[in-house]
Amino acid sequence: MTATELSAEDAKLVTLARGARGRVGAAEGAAVRDETGRTYSGATVALDSLALSALQLAVAQAAASGARGLEAAVVVRRDAGLADDDLAAVRALGGAGVTVHVVASDGSLLATLTS
Repeated sequence: MTATELSAEDAKLVTLARGARGRVGAAEGAAVRDETGRTYSGATVALDSLALSALQLAVAQAAASGARGLEAAVVVRRDAGLADDDLAAVRALGGAGVTVHVVASDGSLLATLTS
């Protein structure tokens, strides 16, 4: 299955996540959609005093913008592994049951997880 086989709304998240990752050459890019359909994206932050995964940053941006829930999330990365902290960030804002797609940079779907 490829990212193009996802729903149109989830495919948009893939595009946003790929763009966030590519702009800064980060290890990961992520995008989330909130309960109203607004989207937020982010890339990995790796500073000496601050480290955030791309998904944590996207969730934080949604929360800072007033989102009260999440409908879906996408992470673009090299492998299907996702840290527990990433799913915990999604659960913190979106609750249990939010779909998280993990996609490779070539657009292939690596995994679909649930928060």
